[in-house]
Amino acid sequence: MHLMMILTALALAVGIRLIDSLCCYSMSRWQRSLIAFILPPLLLLMTAIAVISMGYHGEMLGFPASRFSYLLAIFFLIFALIRGLEITYQGWLSIQKLRNYPQKNINHHLARIININLPYSAQIGFWNSQLIISEGLLQTLDNEHLNAVIAHEQAHAHYHDTFWFFWLGWLKRISFWLPNTNALWQDLLLLREIRADQQAAQTVDPLTLAESLLMIAQAINHITTASPLGVVEAGFHDLGIDNRLEERINALFNESDYLRFEGIDWYFMLLTLLPLVSIPFHR
Repeated sequence: MHLMMILTALALAVGIRLIDSLCCYSMSRWQRSLIAFILPPLLLLMTAIAVISMGYHGEMLGFPASRFSYLLAIFFLIFALIRGLEITYQGWLSIQKLRNYPQKNINHHLARIININLPYSAQIGFWNSQLIISEGLLQTLDNEHLNAVIAHEQAHAHYHDTFWFFWLGWLKRISFWLPNTNALWQDLLLLREIRADQQAAQTVDPLTLAESLLMIAQAINHITTASPLGVVEAGFHDLGIDNRLEERINALFNESDYLRFEGIDWYFMLLTLLPLVSIPFHR
């Protein structure tokens, strides 16, 4: 019976990823992508926890428990724990590396300065992130456009994007084998940037922000390099995504409900707790 629980959870996880109609079309793109990304791995995690808590002795609804399903659940939880420790260590290394960069006051904002030619800015950290700006960015932009970039980075700090995407990154690592994991991840990264753009546009001219995007993109086209930091960053021009500039720029001047950024209804998350309901039926 426990194996049947695992197979059912797996089928639901795959189904949620494959059947787009499972998400209500009245939701925004952000809500739909977030639910489709989060729900499957959490459902699998809760199923594994339920199976382990019941053990491999006894029976449930007349069906005997199996050692195989118990070991399978343990393996998945150990795998998830290892990936969690791995991403935590990488994030810690990024923060330690950040402390080696000198601090400088840039337009009344304290920032760490990284000495690379790539025009680059990001928020680095977990809950309380720090602003990092490259020498290349300072050389590429004037004060007006630099202020627009900083406003974008302040929006990332406002939403604590580095913290939340750290956990989303962990879910990505443990569910990489599920359908559409990377596509949903890329969409969430893009939507994260659009949300920061829209927040920044409340304090700076949207046209200036759009110009900054284009100027940085043009400068980057002349430079080939990897993103200098890693799993706890949120940058103005994220090198890790397909930089769909046209979509970001259009979103700055588009007030469509499709791009609204409301929180998800948490009753969807209650679905992930359903496997725990089975525990009292184990004898």
